Amino acid sequence: MAFVAPPGYQPIYGPRIPYLGPIYGGLREGSSIYLQGSIPDDITRFFVNLLCGESESSDIALHFNPRFDGWDKVVFNTCQDGSWQSEEKIRSMPFSKGQSFEMVIMVTSQGYQIKVNGNDFHTFQHRMPVERVCAMQIAGDVSIQTINVIGGGYPGNMGGGMESYLFVISLYFQPVPYSSMIPGGMFPKRTIIIRGMVPYGANRISINFLVSRSRDIAFHMNPRVREGTVVRNSMIGGSWGTEDRELSLNPFMEGQYFDVSVHSINICPHNTFLRDVGAAHVISTGCGSAVS
Repeated sequence: MAFVAPPGYQPIYGPRIPYLGPIYGGLREGSSIYLQGSIPDDITRFFVNLLCGESESSDIALHFNPRFDGWDKVVFNTCQDGSWQSEEKIRSMPFSKGQSFEMVIMVTSQGYQIKVNGNDFHTFQHRMPVERVCAMQIAGDVSIQTINVIGGGYPGNMGGGMESYLFVISLYFQPVPYSSMIPGGMFPKRTIIIRGMVPYGANRISINFLVSRSRDIAFHMNPRVREGTVVRNSMIGGSWGTEDRELSLNPFMEGQYFDVSVHSINICPHNTFLRDVGAAHVISTGCGSAVS
């Protein structure tokens, strides 16, 4: 079974830089773009552009341009009909040379809210209608591992609140152990995306989907890095069920980034897709208990 991205989730892994690609269905208020990457020690600058067309000459609704030039700063701007508008210069640098980063661009009614490594950085006010944005460009001294567009438009005119079927948990800069409610709980066709990295020296990872009232574990996923297996199970009424260990290989490796996509069928996490930068893998599990 191949990995099929749920509606509203457009993952791109290991894009070649410079990158220029479409944002299928465009953006709207509530959409988010997640970028996970790193910058070299000898960086001078890089940029991320949100384009109103699929060519380099298109209007630019958002130009995000960190510059390491002795007066480190991030420049924001727009470009319309070939002419750059007035720059906004933020004389603060949220990136560190030679370090990895996670950046989020959230589309709000006011503008593009930028977060870097979990911290609010700046909101760039809209100068063009966000509905015009249909592509993204990345270039300069940067390496990108993943691009994720969350809650954009949907190919084939699939709409009507599909974003409620998708919930994303990013663990890159979260303290572990981590716990959080799933807004609205689990229901058929809902997908939970869990994004993180396996640290060097890791032994085991546990991901549990809990039933809020009884604290039963409807779905227990336990990658055992050193054993090279992924154990799946459930715990109902204090008793563990039969472990499921069948998997051709363990995609969780030390130092590797991962996406876990848990898709619910018949109110259970039925198909779990494990994706690292290079490949996708699928596990099918049986139903235990409803998650809420």
